[in-house]
Amino acid sequence: MNPLYPIEWAVAWLMVKFHAMLSVFMDPDAGLTWVLSIVGLTVVVRTLIIPLFVRQIRASRAMQMVSPELQAVQKKYKGKTDQASKQKMAEETMAIYKDAGASPFSSCLPMLLQMPIFFGLFRVLFYKLPEAAEGAGFGPLTPELAQSARNSAFIGNVTISDSFLSPGDGQLTTRIIAGIIIACMCAVTFFTQKSLTMKNMPKAALEGPMASTQKMMLYMLPFIYVITGPGMPIGVLIYWLTTNVWTFGQQYIVIRATPTPGSDAARERHDRINAKRERKGLEPLDFTPPKKVSAEPEPEQAIRVQPPAKNKGGKKLSDEEKLERAREAREKAAEERRRAQEAAGETPAPKPSGASALNKGAKKKRKK
Repeated sequence: MNPLYPIEWAVAWLMVKFHAMLSVFMDPDAGLTWVLSIVGLTVVVRTLIIPLFVRQIRASRAMQMVSPELQAVQKKYKGKTDQASKQKMAEETMAIYKDAGASPFSSCLPMLLQMPIFFGLFRVLFYKLPEAAEGAGFGPLTPELAQSARNSAFIGNVTISDSFLSPGDGQLTTRIIAGIIIACMCAVTFFTQKSLTMKNMPKAALEGPMASTQKMMLYMLPFIYVITGPGMPIGVLIYWLTTNVWTFGQQYIVIRATPTPGSDAARERHDRINAKRERKGLEPLDFTPPKKVSAEPEPEQAIRVQPPAKNKGGKKLSDEEKLERAREAREKAAEERRRAQEAAGETPAPKPSGASALNKGAKKKRKK
């Protein structure tokens, strides 16, 4: 039993329902009607997975934001091959993912959910549509509707079932249309990935293995379209291009509304808010993040006490220097006594000169 049968049936049903609605004011046998039916199918699918897409953007942002912490853990356990170290490294890595709300699986979930729908549409256009056109209807896709979808051309003789490798009646026109669609897919995917990894990430997160992987995907995804696109029917390429344009627009809205702190997108949002406040005559807001205050008190630094020196110069004084300092001390004491006598109203003794004082001292010594 084909596991994609329910998805193929749902894809065919949505195409038929959109075709019926568009046929009210458009030609039911026109190729453009069937092209817009595929676009409507894409819109329904992408609308249903909007919550998953928002979660994907947040998960991708969180994965890059924790890249420096993951590098620190890897460096911590580098060269340790014992089982205990491996287990502790895995536990610390999962703790970082949990605290940041990051999940490697969440970033891939929308793409994984779209893959069955993508392959279901491929099988409907490549296998079920020719079989139904030959008389074997497939669910809601009757032989009449299948013939209309298979033979309705929207540009020249190009139909939604033709491909670059199987151009049908369109030949060169089919290949040109397929090439243009593939080129548009590559361009839209490139700018989508660049906006996510460059504009919406702070500079600190643009380093390390995770950032290198994102930069590699920036060029690998368009290259995958170049390899696989030529074998896909035009209808599948239209679905692919529509979902890529939807992704670009949806991502633009999410990043513009909730950018990553510290990124170029966040600075642009702050500038828009302050410009709007300036037009209203309001003061600009300061979006500078507050500095983190550690809950643990910082250790007090030891105070170095300089031991007192024995003398001012830090060297042993000579006898002449000691005598000179003693004279200065006596003169200072005599000056203080004289000022005290003046303050008390007494007549102070005349201040002896340096020579007379020395002679007086010498006479006292001779008398002894």
